[in-house]
Amino acid sequence: MNRLIPDSAFEAMPQFMLLLIAAGAIYYLMKGADWLVDGAAGLAGRVGMPKVIVGATIVSLGTTSPEAAVSVMAAWEGNAGLALGNAVGSIIADTGLIFGLGCCLVVLPADRFVLTRQGWVKVGSCVLLAGLCYLAFAMDGDEATLGRWVGILLVVLLFAYLAVSVRWGRQHPHGEPFVESDVTIEGHTAPEATWALLSLLVLGLVLVVFSSQFVIGSVTQLAVIWDVPDVVIASTLVAFGTSLPEFVVGMTSIAKGHRELLVGNVIGADILNVLFVVGASALARPLPIVDMTANVPRIFLYLHLPTMLIMIGLFLWYILGAAKRGHFHRWQGYPLLVLYVAFVAIQYVIEKS
Repeated sequence: MNRLIPDSAFEAMPQFMLLLIAAGAIYYLMKGADWLVDGAAGLAGRVGMPKVIVGATIVSLGTTSPEAAVSVMAAWEGNAGLALGNAVGSIIADTGLIFGLGCCLVVLPADRFVLTRQGWVKVGSCVLLAGLCYLAFAMDGDEATLGRWVGILLVVLLFAYLAVSVRWGRQHPHGEPFVESDVTIEGHTAPEATWALLSLLVLGLVLVVFSSQFVIGSVTQLAVIWDVPDVVIASTLVAFGTSLPEFVVGMTSIAKGHRELLVGNVIGADILNVLFVVGASALARPLPIVDMTANVPRIFLYLHLPTMLIMIGLFLWYILGAAKRGHFHRWQGYPLLVLYVAFVAIQYVIEKS
């Protein structure tokens, strides 16, 4: 699989070295997430921007940048099918696993201003992607592709989204709903200077991105050594690994009492998975909808896209009520988690058969 750090870097390493790398990478992954969350929350307070908007723009743009780079490189090298699989798989993991687990753990705040803007952009982006895929398949069957014109469309929408997000950030009434935390975590005091907060955010982001690559690379190689079937690795470790930065940042945000960052990061990351990851990849090379040689089997149409649409439907239902209440219900996370587990299990069964 294409990643920023190739699998070949871990293949010749002994088990004890892989274990040390995995342990060290997990430590720095947590430390990087800690710094990123502190920097993002502090920067939001310093410049007067709501944390949920910081999560939906700066943080999500950073956590999805490696995935975009990997997908574009894969498309350029002729493995264009990875882009669609990465994007849709990450949306499923972000919404089902990260947002679902976050809902189950704590009461997540719902910013009406953001949910009625970025929330609808997320829903619209995912529906647009699914519609383009099914339309192309209906017209061209197994020869269907998302051409470069789709890439141009999505990238134009990306720049429009980023521009309007800045405008929305300035228009935000700063009346974010407050949900009293049931967990108190004692953290260090973040520096007050804007440049220091920005440096903390960037350094934390770099640690999260590269540490996650070392974690998934070393753990995947250990699974190979221990004779774990390839299909299990593909449907669990690799699939989870693509969303590991968002997962760690989201859980750290909860632990440090900045729950708005999790909501914003999930919304922003899913928007960028469509507009940034798929858009940039389609610009590099047309993306096949169904192509067994490009890692896009028919399961993408019959399982991945429907699962994404069901999750997006649930998310839309949730935000319609949450925007009025000012928070999400904890029970709302369970259907998403169950759907994510079922998706992984069904994928495993289908691929194994």
